[in-house]
Amino acid sequence: MTRVLRKFKILLGVFYANMLQYRAEMYLWVLSGIMPFFMMGLWMKVSAGSGYAMTPVDFARYYLAVFIVRQVTLVWVVWEFEYHVVQGRLSPYLLQPMNPAWRFVLSHIGERFARFPFLVAMVVIFFLIYPAALWLPRWHDAVLALIAMIMAFAVRFIMQYTFAMIAFWAERANRIEDLWFLSYLFLSGFMAPLDVFPPLVRTIALWTPFPYLVYMPAQLLTGRCDPAMLVYGFPVMAAWGAVFLGIWWIAWKRGLRHYSAMGA
Repeated sequence: MTRVLRKFKILLGVFYANMLQYRAEMYLWVLSGIMPFFMMGLWMKVSAGSGYAMTPVDFARYYLAVFIVRQVTLVWVVWEFEYHVVQGRLSPYLLQPMNPAWRFVLSHIGERFARFPFLVAMVVIFFLIYPAALWLPRWHDAVLALIAMIMAFAVRFIMQYTFAMIAFWAERANRIEDLWFLSYLFLSGFMAPLDVFPPLVRTIALWTPFPYLVYMPAQLLTGRCDPAMLVYGFPVMAAWGAVFLGIWWIAWKRGLRHYSAMGA
């Protein structure tokens, strides 16, 4: 176990150092995720003087939390894995005594550490522009939100990595992810908090993994999460993660046989 942890630490350091070489590009990546702030402006206008349970300040805090959650849970492994398969770069990794999945996981984690200063800068700028929205999460909400974001990243990674297995049979595995992302946008709370959804749509959404990837962690950060959601939120995420993990394992084994048969 000590040797494994040492290998993980070394790889994490390598990926972190690699990401630091592209600070300007990383800043652009962070800026490319400001879509929640556009939605914030829209909902703040709509909620002013309306009958919504959330005030304009609540919407401002919610979408800042969404921005933070998105920065922490962002996943792109389907494009990276597809590139490695199509270009034949996966083959050397298969010769090493480590599942290639761990390389992609550590690559994502290393990028998070490199991205963190930019994230802090964006939060500070936000509060300078909207000082009325300034708040500090309660410590237990912050801890639960951190756990929820870690689980959301894990589930999101497993889901996307499962879709990436299609690259063994097709050159555009990311097309499935594009279709899945549409549901993610509308049901996760990214475009609008579930509080404004019709009751039937909200009930259906809660059976999917999407609300727990963005909405629940964001609500935990703002201190507005329904305690009932915590009771079934984490188990639902774990259940969906287990389902996709099983599908990935089957697709991985069959995909490797197909990949080897093609001469890799």
